[in-house]
Amino acid sequence: MTGTLPDGPLEGLRVIEVGDRGEIAGKLLADAGVDLIRVEPPEGARSRGLPPFVDDDPAQTSLSYAARNTSKRSVTLDLAAPGAGELWAKLVARSDVVIDSHPPTVLDELAAGWDAVGHERLIWCAVTPFGREGPRRDWLAPDLVGVALGGPMMSTGYDDHDLPPIRADGEHSMAMSNEYAVGAILAALWQRDALGGPGQLVDLSIHESISATVEGAFPNWEYLGKLVQRQTGRHSSPDPHPRWQYCCADGNYILLMGGGIPRDRRYWEQLLDWMDEHEAASDLRDPKYIEVLYTDPRLEPEIRGHVAETIGAFVQLLDAETVYRRGQSMHLPWGRVRRPEENLDDPHWADRGFFWEGELPGHPEPVRYPGAPYRFTESPVRLRRRPPLLGEHNHEVYIDELGLSVDEYKALAAAIHG
Repeated sequence: MTGTLPDGPLEGLRVIEVGDRGEIAGKLLADAGVDLIRVEPPEGARSRGLPPFVDDDPAQTSLSYAARNTSKRSVTLDLAAPGAGELWAKLVARSDVVIDSHPPTVLDELAAGWDAVGHERLIWCAVTPFGREGPRRDWLAPDLVGVALGGPMMSTGYDDHDLPPIRADGEHSMAMSNEYAVGAILAALWQRDALGGPGQLVDLSIHESISATVEGAFPNWEYLGKLVQRQTGRHSSPDPHPRWQYCCADGNYILLMGGGIPRDRRYWEQLLDWMDEHEAASDLRDPKYIEVLYTDPRLEPEIRGHVAETIGAFVQLLDAETVYRRGQSMHLPWGRVRRPEENLDDPHWADRGFFWEGELPGHPEPVRYPGAPYRFTESPVRLRRRPPLLGEHNHEVYIDELGLSVDEYKALAAAIHG
């Protein structure tokens, strides 16, 4: 803990993160107070080389790496180098959790895996493409393969199904699997500490995590026997429904969840009154519409389509911000389609303290980092340290904490770097 800042909810735990697919899990735990040590190969983690970079200069810090590695410490270690195994075992022995996202057999073949170095209180979370066992165990699955085979891509794309499905950018497979990993780790820690249980191996499959994150696709198939279909700019659905996105009078887009139709009939009259201000309600005051809209949403798709198209024509008369604010005041789930940078000045996010200000290596001024989507009143989640330079904490960890002599550390460094 630094200065007089309060402890985080996970203060007092130590976590080792090794491999390239556990960065988000590590960040969530580190920002919540754990002492997280990222063990990187001598050349650095894969994400250090991912654009964009500070000032668009590949020699500078990767913004992707920076966002996913706040509050961590970094040490370098080639686990295949002579003498590295003993040092790795010492690191693990002092830790509560290991997040290992290597392919299933990599650390086992180096006698550095769960079976070789695990101890009675250790939680070892293995994050692998298809799990540590099964016929697909050794299959390769980068993000594109993960979200394709896991299911979300089939629901993402355009009305024109001659066009291929779309992969969302940002390595969603890591985000999905890592959030499951955090939940599993916390459950295992609770069982260990609150119930007096032992440590254990958590075998997390990225594929299974993704397959459990397909929203309406699974229940539609399970309960109705229907496959959802891709639709432009809106939820996939078993049956086509009217569009949700419209270009407003100022050239900005608005998204009208559910085609703009109020989910609660209490707000139907308010919406019609607003539309009447602009002589845009057309025939929607006919009682037949409210009778159809608030029975079964699967009935009378033509009528629902007409209502949605009429609302869509109305919002195109106004600027997007007005539509967004007025709609939200009526409890309508409407929102502007924003450029990413526009969120930086959002007053709600500012009030919530979502963005955290801190240092960024290679940048002279403080920057804002995306923070956490949750807050704790007594044990804040916060930016505890800037993202580390490669091997920045080698001396601190290996010499000050593990007790290596300077000569032992130099010998290890020579073996690793040649």
